[in-house]
Parts: sequence; structure tokens; C-alpha cells
Amino acid sequence: MSTTNRLAGYRERRDGFFRDHENSPLTGEQKEGFSGLRYFPENPELSLTLAIDESGPGVGETIQVGTLSGEAKEYIRAGRINFEADGAPVTLTVFKDTERGRYFMPFRDGTAGEETYAVGRYLDPKARPDGTLVVDFNLAYNPYCAYNTGWTCPIPPFENITKVPIRAGEMDPGLLPHDE
Repeated sequence: MSTTNRLAGYRERRDGFFRDHENSPLTGEQKEGFSGLRYFPENPELSLTLAIDESGPGVGETIQVGTLSGEAKEYIRAGRINFEADGAPVTLTVFKDTERGRYFMPFRDGTAGEETYAVGRYLDPKARPDGTLVVDFNLAYNPYCAYNTGWTCPIPPFENITKVPIRAGEMDPGLLPHDE
């Protein structure tokens, strides 16, 4: 299956979850008018396989990441990735969830507040057998807090804020009303 077909299938499943699933972050009212999430066009240049630098300061440390609800969530700083976006170098930290051990990368880029959710977006890099990570920004997604209050959503830490725009993945939901 081609990358384009895989991405289209992923987006279709995600839209279906938001529209139909009982655990969707959308309210019943939001589901009624829901016609699908907004996405950037596929950007093959931001579908990357990268080495993770596990050598820098703080790697392996457990850190507290703040959330929109005021609670803190623990993550392990797994390492850093380096790549180019929009012609500029970018370094972001990859974390590991302390409960499930999955890679997690909350980030805020130069599109935040304009084209994407102001607080930031998330990405779940996948480990490959050779030790590299698949980091496909076309799969970047909004936290549930982008749709409604009441969710505990980690805020991207300072080390994962870049002014460089990363135009891939989900865009700001924009037209979806938030609960007040």
C-alpha cells in the first residue's frame, strides 16, 4: 500500500472515530455538524526516518510536563531528533510515556495559533528494529483539548517549541465550537 493510500486510510479512520465513536472528544452537538478534521496536504518531505540522539544533557531523566488542566504528567526524555522543515534546521525532544513506554512528541511550531491549534500538536514516533524512529509529521494530531475542556492535555515543553513552520498533519479545528 502506498504512503498516500495509508495516510488517506488513517485520516478516514480518524474522522470516523471523531464522528461516530462514544469516546470521541466531540460533543453530540459537534458531531451533528462534523464533516471531518482539517489537514494539511500530504507532505512527503516531512515523513522521516531519523536517528535518535540519546547522548545530550537530560536524556534518560524523568521530567514533569504541565497540562492544560494544571496537573503534571511524567515522561522520560528519550533523546532528540534533528531534521529540516521549511528549509530550516529543527531539533525536538522525543519522550517516552512512563506508563506504556511509547514514544511521544508534543511540539509547537511556527503554525501554532494561525494554521494549527495554538497550544501545539502531538506526534507518536514509531521505533524501527534498526534503532531509528519513523517520524511522520503527516500524522501529527491535535490534543483533545483543542475540541473541548475537561481533558488533561500535556503542553509542549519549551525544548519542543520552534518558530519553524511544520506544515503537515492536522490543522486547527477552527470551525468546531468549544464548550465554555
